[in-house]
Amino acid sequence: MLSVDPRRCLSRLTRRQIQSLPDKSRAMVILATGAIEQHGPHLPVAVDAFMGQVWLSRALTLLPKETACYVAPPITYGRSVEHTGFPGTLSVSKETLRLQVLAIGRQLHAWGFRHLAVLNTHGGNTAVVMTSLRELRDSPGLRADLLRPATDYELSPQEATFGFHAGELETAWMLASDERLVDMRQARCEFPARLSDSGRLRPENAPARVSWVSRDLSRSGIMGDATAATGEKGRRWLDHGAERMAAAILAICESAKE
Repeated sequence: MLSVDPRRCLSRLTRRQIQSLPDKSRAMVILATGAIEQHGPHLPVAVDAFMGQVWLSRALTLLPKETACYVAPPITYGRSVEHTGFPGTLSVSKETLRLQVLAIGRQLHAWGFRHLAVLNTHGGNTAVVMTSLRELRDSPGLRADLLRPATDYELSPQEATFGFHAGELETAWMLASDERLVDMRQARCEFPARLSDSGRLRPENAPARVSWVSRDLSRSGIMGDATAATGEKGRRWLDHGAERMAAAILAICESAKE
C-alpha cells in the first residue's frame, strides 16, 4: 500500500547515491508533516501521519517517470494541543515543530536541493508550517512551498462545515487504506454545532473562527459523522485526492523551471 518508488525516497538511498543525484538543483523534495493524536474511539492515533504516506504513495505513481521529485523522511509528531486530555495524543510545541521544519529545509539545501514542498496532513500544524516556509524562503536559492491541492469530496454541507475531525472523510480514507485499523462498531455521529445555528463564529471552516479544544466540542473526540463512512467512498476520494495532489506537484515543478 505504501509503495513509494525507493528511488524517490531519500531515506532509502546511500549518502553516495544522494550526492550523485543528477537533478538536485531542479528537484522538489516533499516533506510530510503529520501528528499523533486521538481520532475518536474507532480510528488509530496515527491517522494524520499515516495519511501523509498514503497520499505520497498514491500521488507519486501518477507522476511521469522523468519528474524530479523525492520524498524526505516525515515529521510524525505535530502540534496537537487541542487534543490533549484524550489518551493517545503526543503533542510537540510550536517552536519544536518550527525548528524541525527549518532544520530539514536548511540541511536539504546543504545537500544541494533547492526546492522544498511540505505536505501537511494536520490542521494544527498549518500556522507553524506556513511561518517556517516563509523563513526558509529567506535562504538564498531555496524555494519553499506548501502542497495544498484543491479538492471536492462532495460532502454534505453539514459534514463539510462541522465534520473536521475523525468524521466521515477521515474514516472513509482509513477504511480504504487499511480497514483492519478501523473499528466501525465504535464509530459515532457527533457534531459540535448545526448549520441552522445562528451566528458565523465557528470552530472551523468559517469567516470567523474560535479557538477550541476537542473536549469542549465532543465527548467521543469525533467531530463529524463517522458512521456515514464506507470503503467505497474512501477509495473514490483517495483516487480524487491523489490525482489532485499529482497535478499540484507537477504544477509547482513546472513553475520552478520558469
